Amino acid sequence: MTTEDLEWERSKISSQDINLLKKLGFAKKENALRFPHEESYPSPPMEYRVSFVDHLIRGLSPPIHEFLRGLLFVYGLQLHQLTPNSILHVSIFITLCECFLRVQPNWALWSISFASAVMAPTASPITLGAVICVRSDVDYFNVKFPDSVQGWRKKWLYVHEESSDSVEYNIAPFDGKTKILRRRSWDAEATEEEKSATEALMTCIRELQNTRGKELSGIQITAYFLRIRVQPLQARKNPLWMYAGDEDVERLSKDLPLKDLEKLIRRISKLNKKDTIPSSCQVKPFSSTNPLPENHPVLSSLPPLPEGGEVEERAVVTDDNQGTSRPDSEVAGSQKSAASSEKEIETEATSSTRSSLPAASPKNKRKRDEVVDSGTSKAGAARAGETAPGAGKRAFDPYEAALVSS
Repeated sequence: MTTEDLEWERSKISSQDINLLKKLGFAKKENALRFPHEESYPSPPMEYRVSFVDHLIRGLSPPIHEFLRGLLFVYGLQLHQLTPNSILHVSIFITLCECFLRVQPNWALWSISFASAVMAPTASPITLGAVICVRSDVDYFNVKFPDSVQGWRKKWLYVHEESSDSVEYNIAPFDGKTKILRRRSWDAEATEEEKSATEALMTCIRELQNTRGKELSGIQITAYFLRIRVQPLQARKNPLWMYAGDEDVERLSKDLPLKDLEKLIRRISKLNKKDTIPSSCQVKPFSSTNPLPENHPVLSSLPPLPEGGEVEERAVVTDDNQGTSRPDSEVAGSQKSAASSEKEIETEATSSTRSSLPAASPKNKRKRDEVVDSGTSKAGAARAGETAPGAGKRAFDPYEAALVSS
């Protein structure tokens, strides 16, 4: 048995965890989740991948959103290698884009905002996973992540990965022996053209945070997607700006009791019992009752996976850099993770963000290895210049001028 094998152990999902997942609506779709039995090493059934309870309560749900699929492939990561706070970063980002910026999740904006995956030099890459941090020079929302998420690796389970003829955004089959290797794609920055194209989005983000009396926070965004019961990281027929309330087809469950909602928000954030949980966002999210302006262009920018399965060469950084995190000067608030056999702790960056649009075409391309057992389920994303489905007339708002078509 290899060292990597020894880093897995029997899943310790409790009856309370299962009841929570049922309450959150994960039993709504038959066979979406499967729980391990007595195995001490993951052995997912065909078309299933390994994930964690702490992933699910932070917005992940099968079938998985195409933005996350592309992110995993570009970064060269497997689903189980992302830490819970990293998953929450992606959930908040998608909600921000769809509910407040009026755009599809934007890869160039992501590239400007986030500083890649980071891992601690002293920790096992299998045990701790990859951490996504906000870039130090970016003005982003204070998400108030917890400094540590204890025991999250011990609560693993299987999530269904739907099959498809297309392999462009497939998630690779589980391989517990795959180490996390720092790749050049982790540090790829947006081009000047992309920065220019998304300057309007950056301006809007700053206004959303700083408009007196209407300040938007990371906690408000988190509370919003938990409250409406739509998982940001699930492939959906409709973007969140088309959310239709209690009857929305994308909802996993009915409204959570207020006590349960507040408890869940405190669990995934730094808020304690004395802190007030926001009952609503200071800025009204876009939805079916607050529609996008008529003929509003929906800018779209997905991870750089060109047609035909070619992708940017994800070169591995030299051995000297393996297992090291970025310098503190590059990643604001990055904290190094540590783990032991008795206590697993995830310490992640909490900081700020920025924006960007069309992903640049990769210069060095190679064909993606064809994977037999791997599925995809793409949400119906509108492309640049298309009119948002369901867009209707709407009063002028303070951010209208910032959101111009590039």
